[in-house]
Amino acid sequence: MDSVEFSLFRKKLQKTQKELAQLLGTSLKAIHSYEQAWRTIPPHVERQLFYLVLKKKGLLDRQKNCWTLKKCPSEKRKACPAWEFQSGDMCWFTCGTLCANTVQDKWADKMLLCRSCEVLAPILEAVKT
Repeated sequence: MDSVEFSLFRKKLQKTQKELAQLLGTSLKAIHSYEQAWRTIPPHVERQLFYLVLKKKGLLDRQKNCWTLKKCPSEKRKACPAWEFQSGDMCWFTCGTLCANTVQDKWADKMLLCRSCEVLAPILEAVKT
């Protein structure tokens, strides 16, 4: 997530910088730094923003599970944390998932893959519209 996208998420949530700082449990200075690209946005902040937009837009109830969308075979499902925790509608939230037939254990690498996936796409689209 870059500073422009961070700012779009804040605006989509209809929060001031101060309100978002309180919501994320961080300082106002950190929010300023994220929006000015002085600091890298940490993974936990990015995750929380995705989740908040998902909830705000009512998308959580409409999300399909990743294993359904990707037609994952049962042996792959059983080895995947998204299946273990029944979080296929939020698979992007958990590292260690078995997307693209490899373990996605680093947040930055995972997000590169997730951003082109139909599970996360509705969230990203909701921010743009």
